[in-house]
Amino acid sequence: MKAADLTGERMTASERRAALWLAGVFSLRMLGLFMILPVFALYAEKLQGNTPALAGLAIGVYGFSQAILQIPFGFLSDRYGRKRIIYLGLLIFTLGSVVAALADSIWGVILGRALQGGGAVSAAALALAADLTREEHRIKVMAFIGITIGLSFAVSMVLGPVLNGWIGVPGIFWLTGVLALLGIAVVRFRVPDPVVSRIHRDAEPVASQFGRVLGDSQLLRLNFGIFTLHLLLTATFVAAPLALRDAGLANDQHWRIYLPALTLSIGAMAPFVIIAGKQRWLKPVFLGAILILALTEFGLLIWCDNVLEIGILLLVFFAAFNLLEATLPSLISRMAPPDAKGTAMGIYSSSQFLGAFTGGALGGVLHGQFGLHGVFAFAALGALSWLLVAWTMKNPRHLSNRLLNVGACDEAEARHLAVRLTQVRGVTEAVVIAAEGVAYLKVDRHILDEAALRELAIANAQAGL
Repeated sequence: MKAADLTGERMTASERRAALWLAGVFSLRMLGLFMILPVFALYAEKLQGNTPALAGLAIGVYGFSQAILQIPFGFLSDRYGRKRIIYLGLLIFTLGSVVAALADSIWGVILGRALQGGGAVSAAALALAADLTREEHRIKVMAFIGITIGLSFAVSMVLGPVLNGWIGVPGIFWLTGVLALLGIAVVRFRVPDPVVSRIHRDAEPVASQFGRVLGDSQLLRLNFGIFTLHLLLTATFVAAPLALRDAGLANDQHWRIYLPALTLSIGAMAPFVIIAGKQRWLKPVFLGAILILALTEFGLLIWCDNVLEIGILLLVFFAAFNLLEATLPSLISRMAPPDAKGTAMGIYSSSQFLGAFTGGALGGVLHGQFGLHGVFAFAALGALSWLLVAWTMKNPRHLSNRLLNVGACDEAEARHLAVRLTQVRGVTEAVVIAAEGVAYLKVDRHILDEAALRELAIANAQAGL
């Protein structure tokens, strides 16, 4: 067995650079997808052939192509190289942006948005991040990328209306195309090339694990949760911009509602994040946030004709949304088998994008049939259905994932090491993959015996020299 690298506590300059620039690529792409959300329903009214149903489809259709293609793109990156597939995906995204920018009909925009979603590089980019970081730092890198994506969403909701006032929606599409090309340049010239690319069970889907993950009822509840959360988001923004306009707020002034709502929502959610973590009240806080979403949608149903009331309700909506958006990946990570986290997250992400597609498509249909009230009523009932599903969820264990580089070993050594690892205080599960030389652990950080874990890994590596 080869000696494991157990010496470095800090990330190297190369690892930090990879994390920073790949987070930037994610941000550029997320900005391109979400800047349209708060402004498109208003713009669609000017397009040839537009109907409310088609406007909703245009808003959400990117989610369908993204959901269908992101896992296959990840598999292709295993075979043909991470960067090649990222280049291909970003070029497809650029093409979609150009098609949407040039379109004068709703069908042209639908095609462009579908192509934007077809540039599904998330799985390939995460796999590249895993190639470029050591096991002991990978969770930090993934968390940093996740935080960056969340910030990109918040910025896009404010930036979209501002840019709409300056350059219009076609200009936003042109800008997103430029940002995608900039992303290609970043990957080419700033992100290091991996020395070795291999499958990382913590960061990307593994085909052999799909049945196991899809058969887990707790993970299915969480997948339904992220599906519903993004259904609510997209459906709400089929209607909210129109409600603000009808209540008397000029289109180019909508950012005055979104900016304080998003900013204040971050402060509003922070205490509940702390309570959920420190007091171990994760499930009560989680259920409470879903209930708040449902009440917010009922509020929009009743008070959708006053700008101030809409603004206050959107503030509450964003607080609950951001709390759930941050909590759900943590729950997936805690509940997924230690060696199947990447597969669980891949299915989770696909569920998220399918939710965005469904929310846009059904929200548009309901808007056409029943007006804005129909959309908000649908969203409220969707949130209540999620609350019923989540109510039966098991109280999540307060465990963290931990990766340990143990060096290459044979199958017998891997099984023996897994047993010994579970005997370390604070380690509840351990799976050692011999071919990868990696131990995938579930640990309770509050009681974990770090010294014993490190000593065991060092002794195990030295025994194989």
